[in-house]
Amino acid sequence: MKLKVLTMILASINVFSLFGQQQTTDKINTSKGPLLVKPIEHATFVLTWNESTIYVDPVGGAEAFKSINKPDLILITDIHGDHFDLKTLEAINSPNTKIITPQAVADKLPASLKSNLVVLKNGEQTTASNIDITAIPMYNLPESSTAFHPKGRGNGYVLTIADKKIYISGDTQNIPEMRDLKGIDAAFICMNLPYTMDINEAAKAVLTFKPKVVYPFHYRGKDGLSDVNKFKELVNSSDKNIEVKLLKWY
Repeated sequence: MKLKVLTMILASINVFSLFGQQQTTDKINTSKGPLLVKPIEHATFVLTWNESTIYVDPVGGAEAFKSINKPDLILITDIHGDHFDLKTLEAINSPNTKIITPQAVADKLPASLKSNLVVLKNGEQTTASNIDITAIPMYNLPESSTAFHPKGRGNGYVLTIADKKIYISGDTQNIPEMRDLKGIDAAFICMNLPYTMDINEAAKAVLTFKPKVVYPFHYRGKDGLSDVNKFKELVNSSDKNIEVKLLKWY
């Protein structure tokens, strides 16, 4: 009985320790001021830099963003409901908000949200709020038109913010276009089965293109949350120079 009680206490301590490690915000220092990172939930987060506010895959309604400035820029990666929610977009949009999407998302937008719309195909680039934005492929392997994420439908993004390159994976697996990335300072990497990749595949991807900092995100799957602590262990057992930061996404 005593052993059982002790085991339960130690398990509780480990759970407390896990949540204690998860930050609610983070900061990336750039040559032109700090870039602030604020998770909202799952795939949704906010970047703030030099008075510009960038929403990534905003869902959750206006309530999710009630303490945050209106967006200057919105990036949407794909058509699925955890990335694209029309009601949320209508609630948070402002006349000066620029929205960047793949064509599949643009096709679902009403005219009221198209006045400042920029549609990017994989490989195309644009600039908004003094940020260079490149659309990166995101897709499942093996490639298939019936996959959760067929090649060409959605976008990952690389943002060049001052002297820093930020990679947002979107819903993808360990694809060649990810492995070929160079000079990434911070990467937001998805890991949830069966929709994207597991922690082992995600770790292999990260160890190939070697971003300086990794934020595991989008890690809720059919069987619950992926083990991001194990992901961190997998990465750092092979490369201690890659910093894995565990933010509070759930």
